[in-house]
Amino acid sequence: MLPIGCVFRWRHPELRRERGATAARMLGRGDLGMTGVAADRVRLVILGPTAAGKTALAHAVALERSDTDLLSIDAMQVYRGMDIGTGKVPPEERDRFRYSMLDLVEATHEYTLADFVAAAQQAVAATVARRRVVIGVGGTGLYLRSLVDVLDLPGQWPEIRAELAREPNPVVLHRRLAELDPDAAARMERTNRRRIERALEVCLGSGRRFSSFGPGLDQYPPSPVAQLGLRWDRSRLAARIEQRVLDMLAAGWLAEVAALEAAGGLSRTAAQAIGYGELAAHLAPALTDPGKQIEDRIAGPGRLAACPRRRGGGEIFPDREAREDAAS
Repeated sequence: MLPIGCVFRWRHPELRRERGATAARMLGRGDLGMTGVAADRVRLVILGPTAAGKTALAHAVALERSDTDLLSIDAMQVYRGMDIGTGKVPPEERDRFRYSMLDLVEATHEYTLADFVAAAQQAVAATVARRRVVIGVGGTGLYLRSLVDVLDLPGQWPEIRAELAREPNPVVLHRRLAELDPDAAARMERTNRRRIERALEVCLGSGRRFSSFGPGLDQYPPSPVAQLGLRWDRSRLAARIEQRVLDMLAAGWLAEVAALEAAGGLSRTAAQAIGYGELAAHLAPALTDPGKQIEDRIAGPGRLAACPRRRGGGEIFPDREAREDAAS
């Protein structure tokens, strides 16, 4: 049976080395590979909610396996200058670990899923040429799906997009999407304007449901890619998210947003990054507590789900505790 998914339940920071070693052993299995975008060099994807510890685990694996490169599967880490709020690996860490898909474009530039897939193909091809393997660190759900499931990406209809942009209320757009494609609407927050607009653009432009492209958003076909999902208790994860936001603010996140605004602001796609819009609004008419709004948005419906979807008949858990947690 192919390695379908693993859930690591973090109990203590000291487990990081053990988990890294376990993941590194998975890289050595002969049945781990990838078809499509990653051309048999993406052996492993580490996924989970915000503040779960994905980057720390990826670094632990890279220390165990010196032949690995790391590929960021994050829609917002491609933008230069958006560092603190996206949790981007700092430059000093990039001296220790080889990363791709970071700092590709200016924050004023629109960067689509199709752009990401094309750049990922180039990054993986360069890694293959160096005889190294890639660990994907995610990140953004749809971008991860584009690598794991090789989605059939729809086209672009700028005129329709411009028309949709004239509607000021994203909730109205979400209702319209629910009429055209209930499956897609059910998987999007009503405030996620970028995703809603894109889904509507595709529905109206192609005459097909947005969720019908590729295997469909509600389909999870068998995949040869090993996926490790990091799971936390919801209450402990919420506390980690709160601390993460406070640490980011203390590190200068507000000043980072101010600098981006002064340099021309954010593109339509970059502006969807969690926290940046809230802090930009705080710089104009002040919000009473932008940090709380950011925490609420991160911990919104569906964002704390950490476990990879069941694929091909099962999931693999490394220990009894994780199995019990998954069953609860």
